[in-house]
Amino acid sequence: MSIAINAILSFSAALVLHEMGHFFAARACRVSITEAGLGWGPKVFGIRARGVDYQLRLLPLGAYIRMDMSTLQKRPLFQQLFVLLAGIIVNVILAAVAWGTFFGALNLVMAVGNLVPFYQQDGWKSGMVIFRRVLKRRSPLVEWSFTLSPGLVGLLLLIRVTCC
Repeated sequence: MSIAINAILSFSAALVLHEMGHFFAARACRVSITEAGLGWGPKVFGIRARGVDYQLRLLPLGAYIRMDMSTLQKRPLFQQLFVLLAGIIVNVILAAVAWGTFFGALNLVMAVGNLVPFYQQDGWKSGMVIFRRVLKRRSPLVEWSFTLSPGLVGLLLLIRVTCC
C-alpha cells in the first residue's frame, strides 16, 4: 500500500513541479496564464487568484497550464523555447537532485518522454515553433508529417515486436 501511495504522490509532485516550470517561465517572459490545474475530469475545487483559475480535478493523473499562446508566439524564439521546455528543465534538475531514487527516475522518464515529439507534448510544441521559424511560415505538409511520424514509428515498432 505504501508503495502505491509513494508512486501516486511522486507522480503528482513531478507533474505539478513540471507545470510550475512552465508557469514561472511564462511569467518571466510576460506571457499571461489563464488556468492552472491538477488532474483530469470534473472540477472538484477551484479558486481564482491574480487572474489565474487554479483547479483541482477528480483524477489526479495530469497537470496543465493554459497560457496566452498568441502572446507566446510573438515572443523571440529563445523565449518561446524557454517557456515550452521549462517543465523538462525542471524534471532534469529534479532527476539530478534525487538521483538514485524512484522520484529521480520518474522525473528523468518524464523529461525524456516530454522531449519525444508526440502531439501536444513539449517536444512536439518546440518542434512546431522551430519549423515555423525556420520556414518563416506555417507549412501544413511539414506540420502534419512532424505530427504523424512519431505515431507511425511507434506503430511500426509495435508491429515489429509482435510479429517476430
